[in-house]
Amino acid sequence: MKTYRQSAILELVSRQVVRSQATLRQQLAARGITATQATISRDIKDLGLVKRAVDGAYQRVQTEIPSTAVTGDRVRRAIVEYLCRVDRVQQLLVLKTDPGQAQAFALDQAAWPELVGTVAGDDTILAVMRTERSARSLERRLERWAKG
Repeated sequence: MKTYRQSAILELVSRQVVRSQATLRQQLAARGITATQATISRDIKDLGLVKRAVDGAYQRVQTEIPSTAVTGDRVRRAIVEYLCRVDRVQQLLVLKTDPGQAQAFALDQAAWPELVGTVAGDDTILAVMRTERSARSLERRLERWAKG
């Protein structure tokens, strides 16, 4: 439950302005997660959240994260080099790669908002998109990149 609650807290503070623990507690309750003020306080400390000087909202401490452009370039290179085929089933994309190359794609790090998540095996990646339309769009983009 702690991991689930903390994940929800991170999602909340990344998507909206949350200035107080009381607001955070209300937002969690709206998701069906009950937590005491003391628990939320510990979670904030565990997650390394700090208040922004600009508006007093909680945020994660900034750490060195590769830029979206750098990560996107790495994903694009992997697509060009290893992608064999893309199959779309509604809002799911199945990407086939050369054996042992699925992990090289790191699609999650590309920070594409339409991408919910991925599961990668040895030569297959399952990408879950938010909508069928976004899956179709990403499918075309990946195929365009793969064809050079």
